[in-house]
Amino acid sequence: MANLIEHLVKLTDHRDRDLLELTLAEALLELLPAQRIVLARVVPHEGAQYWLDMVSLDAGGGGKVTDPLRVDYLTLPRLGDFPQRQRCIETGHRNETAWAAELGPFTTCFPLYANKPQEEAGVLEIHSGASLSESDLAIVDHLRDVYRNMYALLAYSDRDALTGLFNRKSLDDTFYSAVLEELDGHAQDEADAVSAAASGQERRHLVPPNYWLGMIVVDDFALLNDRHGHLIMEEVTLLVARLMTSTFRTHDRLYHFGGAQFAAMFHCPEESLVHDAFERLRTRVEKYSFPQAGRVTVSVGFTRVQAADSPSTALEHTEQAVDYAQKTGGNKVCSHIDLVRRGLFGEVVRTGSVDVF
Repeated sequence: MANLIEHLVKLTDHRDRDLLELTLAEALLELLPAQRIVLARVVPHEGAQYWLDMVSLDAGGGGKVTDPLRVDYLTLPRLGDFPQRQRCIETGHRNETAWAAELGPFTTCFPLYANKPQEEAGVLEIHSGASLSESDLAIVDHLRDVYRNMYALLAYSDRDALTGLFNRKSLDDTFYSAVLEELDGHAQDEADAVSAAASGQERRHLVPPNYWLGMIVVDDFALLNDRHGHLIMEEVTLLVARLMTSTFRTHDRLYHFGGAQFAAMFHCPEESLVHDAFERLRTRVEKYSFPQAGRVTVSVGFTRVQAADSPSTALEHTEQAVDYAQKTGGNKVCSHIDLVRRGLFGEVVRTGSVDVF
């Protein structure tokens, strides 16, 4: 019982949702006679559904934790490739399957989430040599209930209440827990490679992490608000958020900072592809017929995240690019890197139209 209480304390000590799955898997692996623990989520992508194994831990010490920002979703198994998992989320009940012989080994699947409307779908999958006992099942239920409660609380704190997109706090968390850690690690790898080359050793080919941050701002938002009123502009804000959700990939991080300001952060290998992604959004917003407001446009500024950046400095770069876009007519996509490359950075004048905080 003491061990169970210790793990409950660890689960409730987190302020980062990304660590909850790992903490739950570690607890179950220690408390149960399990050979492997897998936490998998159903993710939609281009009209199909796939399995994303968020955490997989083995009793022997192996395992992996997946960064959703860097997943190639087309390489993931489809929903129907794991019929036991699929049956678990469709029925909302635990199921157990014996492999090779009646006495095991066994795979037991539990619904990970509470199966409420619009809740994410996922499973907790436990591999064991024997069937789980009643006491084992009780431990799973207790830990899973705490996980669900913490997940819901942290999800609420990470989301914008109006749109359901991530909020400004969540951007900071992603920067420090994933993006900058990887960028710093890559910088160290480059230093090691240079040192190896200097000593005559073979230098490895390093592929730099390519994280990009973009800010999307509704043009003339204050004027539209004066013309149509607050309620109509709330509807515009919701519709822009929906257009963002349908334009970007499932694993891209989408944000609403309040009012006219949105943002997106994702991993992409080339600047031109990043520009194309934001251009698709700009075009979709321009062509969309907003029921009450009519025609609405957005200006976009984006930048590549560097290892020396903080969330504030990266946002400053996107803000400068948005300011330039709006100063030169609006309804366009501007790259901060391209502005610098073209020698136009000195012409970027802060208009005060974008208030990050």
